[in-house]
Amino acid sequence: MLPTARDISAVAVSAEKSAYAKVNLRILIPLGLCFMLAFIDRINVGFAYLHMKADVGLDEAAFGIGVGLFFISYTLFEVPSNLLLTRIGAKKTISRIMILWGLVSSATMFVQTPTQFYIARLALGVAEAGFFPGAMLILTYWYPAQKRARVIALFSLAVPLAGMIGSPLSGWIMQTFNGVGNLKDWQWIFLIEGLLPVIVGVFMYFLLTDDPRHARWLTSEEREIVAGAIQAELNAKGHDEKTSRFSAAFRSSRIYIVALAYFPVAWVGNVLNYWAPSLIRHLTGGNVLNIGLLLAIPSITGAIGMLIVCHHSDKKLERRWHWAISAALTACAAMTLTMVGQNLVAMMITLCVLNIGYLCIAALFFTIPTAFLSGTAAAGGLALVSACGQIGGFLAPIAIGHIKLATGSFSAALFLVAALLAMAACIVIGLIPASIFGKRPLA
Repeated sequence: MLPTARDISAVAVSAEKSAYAKVNLRILIPLGLCFMLAFIDRINVGFAYLHMKADVGLDEAAFGIGVGLFFISYTLFEVPSNLLLTRIGAKKTISRIMILWGLVSSATMFVQTPTQFYIARLALGVAEAGFFPGAMLILTYWYPAQKRARVIALFSLAVPLAGMIGSPLSGWIMQTFNGVGNLKDWQWIFLIEGLLPVIVGVFMYFLLTDDPRHARWLTSEEREIVAGAIQAELNAKGHDEKTSRFSAAFRSSRIYIVALAYFPVAWVGNVLNYWAPSLIRHLTGGNVLNIGLLLAIPSITGAIGMLIVCHHSDKKLERRWHWAISAALTACAAMTLTMVGQNLVAMMITLCVLNIGYLCIAALFFTIPTAFLSGTAAAGGLALVSACGQIGGFLAPIAIGHIKLATGSFSAALFLVAALLAMAACIVIGLIPASIFGKRPLA
């Protein structure tokens, strides 16, 4: 008896599920682990600052400058790193980035002056440059557009997981290792949490595969399914040699519109990663382990909210309004945070909402540029968009630190963050057409 159309369809669906289950295991989960370690390395400086400021001579403004310098060097080397990825492949690029950034992060334990702290942050930016846009580019090699919001959301789970794991871990390290081996608690944070990416970076060289065509861990049928889905997307975009060149991304006005909308995302991340420990400490006292445990709660809430919103975005195949509404929610939470400074429960609820909004705008955003970029234009364009976010990451801690010193509170800085998010929401709705999603090539 010949198989029916339903039988053939069931076999095809089963083969597709099998293929992407393997891709998730070999590509998505390892990249997410690397991203989690990157964010742990960003969270730990906020915890280390609680005690290192007296030893190193850092005030709020100096700390903000040091945090911001990371984003300057990161931005300068981001595009070259992503272009190099297209030449040497994913596994060499990701391994190189992780090993270098881990070594630099560990070396931060030796800083003794603000100037040395600035140098360490600049070096960390150079080492880590290109990781995030590189990961976004790698995901476009394996997942078509209709799966991308959920995939990026799962990848972005690294951010709340870093909060859930990194905050308590940092608090535990500072409480447990202070004075061991004549090292301060903040020095142990940099040493231990810096060595982790070095170890994982070595494994990534042997685990990652550059593209579906070289994936020996897929069957020939599964390779055809994965590669065929990507080729179909390129065909739908009108992919050709002209629009896929590196220079095409920089000639497109659309890229600069998208990059401008991405600018405020890093401001929210700075509030959560670098200043939230100080906000919680103000209400709870100085126990760093308790601070870490409390900050894990918003991370868990944010992860759940992000997965729900991104799943709905894929289901409806709609990106702009999902992003804009999430940005508006984030702006409201930032303004509310100015009103709850003396109430721990209200602050925790507000931080939960802020995390939900932040993770949604961070995860959903790169479904927008990947809808119209391909080829080398995607490598350069994604790096350019990410670089604009890193400029925001440079300006945010400096501005927030100076505003805090000038006014004695974070309120004015949070209102500024809210205004930038409102501007970005208007840009996404008003200047990015819905027709680009899988229908029009870069022009």
